[in-house]
Amino acid sequence: MFRLSIISLSFLLAGCLSLDPHYQRPAAPVPAVWPAQGTQPAATTVLADWQHIMTDPRLSAVVAKALTSNRDMQEAIADIEAAKALYGEQRASLFPTVDAELTQTRSRTQDAGVSSSATADGAVSSFEIDLFGRNRSLSTAAKETWLASESTAQNTRLTLIAETSTAWVTLAADNSNLKLAQDTQKSAADSLRITRLRQKEGVASGPDVSESMAVYQSARASVASYQTLVAQDINALNLLVGETVPQNLLPGTLEDLSPEAIALVPAGVLSSVLLRRPDVQEAEHNLKSANADIGAARANFFPTLSLTASAGIGSSSLSNLFSHGANVWSFAPSLTLPLFTGGSNTAQLRYAEAEKKGLIAAYEKSIQSAFKDVANALARRATLSEQLDAQQQYVAASQRSYDLARRSYETGAGDYLTVLTDQRSLWSAQVDLIALHQTDFENRITLWQSLGGGVK
Repeated sequence: MFRLSIISLSFLLAGCLSLDPHYQRPAAPVPAVWPAQGTQPAATTVLADWQHIMTDPRLSAVVAKALTSNRDMQEAIADIEAAKALYGEQRASLFPTVDAELTQTRSRTQDAGVSSSATADGAVSSFEIDLFGRNRSLSTAAKETWLASESTAQNTRLTLIAETSTAWVTLAADNSNLKLAQDTQKSAADSLRITRLRQKEGVASGPDVSESMAVYQSARASVASYQTLVAQDINALNLLVGETVPQNLLPGTLEDLSPEAIALVPAGVLSSVLLRRPDVQEAEHNLKSANADIGAARANFFPTLSLTASAGIGSSSLSNLFSHGANVWSFAPSLTLPLFTGGSNTAQLRYAEAEKKGLIAAYEKSIQSAFKDVANALARRATLSEQLDAQQQYVAASQRSYDLARRSYETGAGDYLTVLTDQRSLWSAQVDLIALHQTDFENRITLWQSLGGGVK
């Protein structure tokens, strides 16, 4: 009962006061709505998780593999476990350490001969009673560091999803470019064949053949270049996923993808949705940790009360220790009052306060950066549809112009320079259209990521 009373007293005295400053989340230094919204009404909308955004089954399977096998993700999870363990270690200081000990001593003196003694007791070893909340503040700081590491892992997860999806789309775009280069090479080879036949008939000139050969070789070089890019894209995707992606999960061309292969998230939400972004949450947890560090630094100015106590039984022999042993106990509280520390405590407090000021600025900047990311993505989205439509019309017009010039040349009514000019214009327009389709998909990914995704 005595031992239980010591332990109970320790728990009752363990930290009833906290010197942590009152925490208040800093106001978000950004407008409530995005610049592109204007006067449109905004609402708080829960954004969908990635499974509802990356709707292509192949892409979904690739992202799922990346979340399991990517080494950066595994490292982030290990960091969470380490931070959680450190929090558990710091939190243990809030509770007394109780030890059980059994000892036997034999000694011999010239006058008394051989003597022996045995004791069995339970002891509370130098437990600091947290009168001013120092240990509790340190425990809170460790907990916030742990939570910050969880947010870091969430941000790693969000970035991994975006980077994997972008790499998959890049591979599809380069597949499209490769196919276009191959089609152009085939068309150029056909034109070269026709031009050589016409030269034999005395209709085409030597420069026509040379120009046709130049287009063919240019297309041939492009085919080789895009074959290299496709191979490199696959290697990059495999690295992100953390394993070799099966062939059946790789994309074809961009033209084969559904427009909704990557869904467009709603953007008509209040900018307060940015508070859910993992990087913003990480910055706030770091700020809360610094806030708790101030409480611990303040507590250093006040006395500390430590308790060492034990209770048990003792006997002159081990054999009758538990049958005829006598009760023994000790109780040794100690009070320490800091009188002179050479300015160490003051310096620690000033350092903690300065750290908090810096982390407030870092938190506000993380919100501003997040707002800029969304605003930029929305600004690109605002003109992307019109640009895509214009480019598609341009490709169609270039195709008609090339077809007419080629037919005119084949019938002897046109010159070959016009054919070559129109062919190069068509090829360039098609490459630009592929790039715009790629930008469209990447913008959808960026917008989802910028808004915080669906990370829970």
